[in-house]
Amino acid sequence: MTTTGLRMLTALTCVLAACANTTPVPDFSLEKVAGKWYMAGFATNAQWFVNHKDTMKMGIAMMVPTDIDDLDLSYATLNADGTCWRMTHLAKKTDTPGRFTFHSQVWNNDNDMRFVDVVYDSYAVVHTIKTKDGVSEVLNKLYSRSPEISADLQQKFTQFSLDTGILAENIVTFPQNGECPEAPVDPNPI
Repeated sequence: MTTTGLRMLTALTCVLAACANTTPVPDFSLEKVAGKWYMAGFATNAQWFVNHKDTMKMGIAMMVPTDIDDLDLSYATLNADGTCWRMTHLAKKTDTPGRFTFHSQVWNNDNDMRFVDVVYDSYAVVHTIKTKDGVSEVLNKLYSRSPEISADLQQKFTQFSLDTGILAENIVTFPQNGECPEAPVDPNPI
């Protein structure tokens, strides 16, 4: 087995142990998390990210609570060619406040998402366990209310990601980026 393979196996073992104990913040407020967030950072050992992390940039996330306390998530990132990459999910509430689940049609995986650190007017750290075909991977996201990310916040996100088994080279704070224009609303949705 290669050194990289051993490092990934060690990281996976750490991930499985750390993820079992990763709980949402106490007193989570769905209303306070609502609104616009900058997707400021990602951390995962997933191969798709390792292959694309150098080209990824900051994007926008909109979090909108539903009337039954689920969470509509929409993401948009401006591509270098001026087009926009967009994705949406409806995250269903669980019995644990701050914990949501959803199935991604795009990636065909099941997601267990937890808000693990939140200062509602500043930042949020979200820990997601993604499972596809019986294989689980961790994805940590750093959201910020501002496109400027302090060194302290970067360090906090890095340490949390290391603690959940992410390799240091797979923890990224994204460069700032332009914003996508509002998506047109379909007057005849299906």
